[in-house]
Amino acid sequence: MTRHDDRADAGRVRMPADVDAPDKVLYGLTFRQLAILAVAALAFYGTWRTLHTFVPALVLVGAAVVLGGLVFGMAVGRRDGLPLDVWLLAAVRHSRAPRALSTTDTTTEVPDWVQAPASKVTLPAPLTLPADAIDDGGDIRLAGARAAMVAATSVNLALRTPDERAALVDAFGRWLNSLSAPTQIVVSAQPVDLQGAARTLAEAAERLPHPALADAAADHARFLGDLAARRDPLRRQVLIVTRTTAGERAARRRAEDTVRALAGLGVTARALDGAAVTAALAAAADPYRPPRPGGLAAPDAVITASASHQRHRPERSRQA
Repeated sequence: MTRHDDRADAGRVRMPADVDAPDKVLYGLTFRQLAILAVAALAFYGTWRTLHTFVPALVLVGAAVVLGGLVFGMAVGRRDGLPLDVWLLAAVRHSRAPRALSTTDTTTEVPDWVQAPASKVTLPAPLTLPADAIDDGGDIRLAGARAAMVAATSVNLALRTPDERAALVDAFGRWLNSLSAPTQIVVSAQPVDLQGAARTLAEAAERLPHPALADAAADHARFLGDLAARRDPLRRQVLIVTRTTAGERAARRRAEDTVRALAGLGVTARALDGAAVTAALAAAADPYRPPRPGGLAAPDAVITASASHQRHRPERSRQA
């Protein structure tokens, strides 16, 4: 058993999990933390030189201890995975940012729904997105480049033997080393609509030919409804966004190469088309909104009404 483990671990190298952490310069502090403390020390020294002849020394020392503790806490503290000074700066920017955004430029022309200049309504700021169009094939048009999206399943390494885990990690490393353009892997948890599945199953149970099969389907529908009422089930979604390099326009080809590379890992992956990419982006922007029946249409897709309503509703198109 020991020999087997030694052979399995022979090609492995331990790597720390915090490879992106900033380097420690002095006393376990980073350059950013030392810079914050140095600026605070210089500010206190200047204040001491200015006020030590007018204010008692004990008052200045007490104020320095309190403010020094606050500055030290801001330098070394963290909140929501961010350094405390970065988090406070983001909070200030958020408090000063406009509360509404618009796809039209409101800085040059006042919208019709604003009674200017007597209106007290704060004008929305222009909404700028990195993507401006999605075609039917799933290509996302960016500024000077294109991107495509791949949906993939996950692999449970805990159920594999050491040799299988090493082989999977090596195959995943070869795919990472083959990337020549920016690639993003997004793993998210999204709610599952079990109530909708329970209703669909209950309606289908009434049309089943055998009574025993109908009873089993109805019982499973009741189980799903009870589970949705007692818990908030989640599903894991893995999305891989591949981007083209400068001058390259075939983002779909890179997505298909990613699908073939991940197939060797036992991962089921597929390149998303325009409607699926639009639905994935909409779900990322609002993950707790129930999905619309039939999915979302691509921005440039032509939307037509059903045959019974075509004489009342003409064909229309949606633009990005």
